[in-house]
Order: sequence, then C-alpha cells, then structure tokens
Amino acid sequence: MRNTVGVELGERSYEVRIGTGLLETAGAEIAPLLRRPRVAVITDETVGALHLEALRKGLGDIEMVSLALPAGEATKGWPQFTRAVEWLLEQKVERKDIVVAFGGGVIGDLVGFAAAVLRRGVRFVQIPTSLLAQVDSSVGGKTGINAPQGKNLIGAFHQPSLVLADIGILDTLPERDFLAGYGEVVKYGLLGDTAFFDWLEANAPAMAAGDKDARLYAVTRSVQMKAEIVARDETEEGDRALLNLGHTFCHALEKATGYSDRLLHGEGVAIGCALAFELSQRLGLCSQEAPSRVRAHLRDMKMKVDLSDIPGELPDADALIELMGQDKKVLDGKLRFILARGIGEAFVTSDVPRDVLKTVLVEALAARG
Repeated sequence: MRNTVGVELGERSYEVRIGTGLLETAGAEIAPLLRRPRVAVITDETVGALHLEALRKGLGDIEMVSLALPAGEATKGWPQFTRAVEWLLEQKVERKDIVVAFGGGVIGDLVGFAAAVLRRGVRFVQIPTSLLAQVDSSVGGKTGINAPQGKNLIGAFHQPSLVLADIGILDTLPERDFLAGYGEVVKYGLLGDTAFFDWLEANAPAMAAGDKDARLYAVTRSVQMKAEIVARDETEEGDRALLNLGHTFCHALEKATGYSDRLLHGEGVAIGCALAFELSQRLGLCSQEAPSRVRAHLRDMKMKVDLSDIPGELPDADALIELMGQDKKVLDGKLRFILARGIGEAFVTSDVPRDVLKTVLVEALAARG
C-alpha cells in the first residue's frame, strides 16, 4: 500500500511518499539524499515516546541524534525555536546534512523554519505523524512560528527534500486529533473537488474507524490537490490562498482561545469552513443547501462545527474581526476571505462588507447561549 505524489517545483521538486511501513524503511528512503550517514531528528515528547525508537531502527546504519521538544501549539514560538536552532548548531549540522522533522504540524513548521535559517538553509525531510500534517502542513514549504500578534507571522518558504507520510502511524492518534486533521481533509473537497467531497460523505466514517484503504486514498487525494496548487503558486501570490479556506476565522479563534486545547487547529478550520459557507450564502454566492450540507457532514463526523462547540468565553464580534486583521492574508489593509459559489467552488476575495461579516458572527455567538 503505497502512493507517490510529486511536487513539481523545478530544481526544488520532491516526492511525497504515502503508505504503511514507511517508518520501517526510513533509512532506504532517506539514504540517497545523504552526503554522510547521519541525520539530526527533532520531534516532540509525545511522538518521541511512541515512535522514536521505531525510526531509529528504520534508519538502520544511519546515525541519528535527536531532540524532543514539548508537545503542543505553545512550542511554536521563539523560545523552543531558539532551542532547536542552537541544538542543531551544537550537533555541527552542516549545509549538506539532513534535518528530520518528525511530528505533527507544530514540529514540521518549527523545524522547517529552523532548517531554512540554519547556515542560510539546510535540507530537511518531513516525517509527519498526524493526519493534519500528512495532508497539509508537511507539503508545500510553508514554515514558521507564532508571534504574540498572531499565528504563523514569522517564517519562510523552504521546501523539504522528501516527505514520508506513514499512514500506519495514524493508528496511535487520539480520536480528537484525528478528527481535527480531518478538518483539513474536508477542506480540499470544499475548495476545489466536489467529487472528493461526495466520496468523503460516503467513506470518511470508515476512514475515521481505521480503514487503511480509505485513509490511503484520502491522504493521497489531499496531497495531490495541495501539490497541484503549490506547483502553480509556490509563494501564495494567487491560487495558493485557496488552501486557507476557513483559516481567516480559524486563526482569529485560535488567538482568542490562547492557542490552547480549547480549540485545536483542525477544529478551528472545520468551524471556519462552516462560517465561510454561511458568509457565502448570506452574500448570495451559494445556495442555502451548501452550508447546511457542510454542517451536516461535519456533524456526522462528530466534529466541532459552530462557535457554540468551543468551551469557555469568546470575544464579541467586533473583537473577533479585529483579530482577523492580524491574519497573513490581509492585503493593502483589507481582509481577504476564501468564499464559495458552491461545494468545490472556492475563490479569494477582499470584497466582504463588514456589516454582513459582523451579522454572521453575532448570530454565531448568540447561538452559544
């Protein structure tokens, strides 16, 4: 069970290998990239406890040094980034060496950024261990850390040399983390592939229950869609912004909840997609059926769908809109939204009347009771 998706970027092209057993064959996968038989692996404490020994065995004769950072979104900031960079320097990592990001999206983003700035750029390999990282953050070269002002505001475009997405690792994910990752999977159907969304409606419950064939197809199709968009628009000048469907809302909600366990990133994406379709319908862009269908599917998957699903206090509508103003997608001082004319028909626009946006948020907040 293995698929390969190419990310076509000229001299920076690379493969995303998806399947089971990739951890066991990691040495054979990575060896052709190495100038000397040694890799520096950065992981988090949770993934390290579960899988680091398996990776060490899979690397075979390749020497491995490793660092485990604390798990969680709070790691994705200056203190742990500094720790990672200084550790890599202590390990005498050279420009021709390979750094391995072994973990979920937090580790992938932070380690990729560390590789981008270390000695003005060293090569790195992504081994994503969460569904979210396998379908989204490990592919496309967006790396970075969070700032007090907002999420992912400090970073660089730095493409990996290889991505190994072992879907067998997903068996160890807690249900909540798996479903959070599913928020990024369903996003692909919603933004550009109606047939994939139809397939997810029929097959995603089996995928969540552990069906390997369904997982292989869902991860592969998600990566194919991302690879196609990244190949057209590597540095997010145009089409790549489509991948941020739901994220303008999501990033504001993550900031409002302090990047805590109250709201995982993929949960925020799911809620953000539902709100984006609601906003699209209010603006007369899509039918009333579209947001209802999105919500129904997310509910069927036992996911967070509405602001009422987020525990604890939230800011009011004006404050949430203010938080959206720190988003990376702001252009010339205007908020950019990814809206939809229907399922599979997303587009980018800055033409969203504030009063309509505010009404959608006020009503969503009122439903919290």
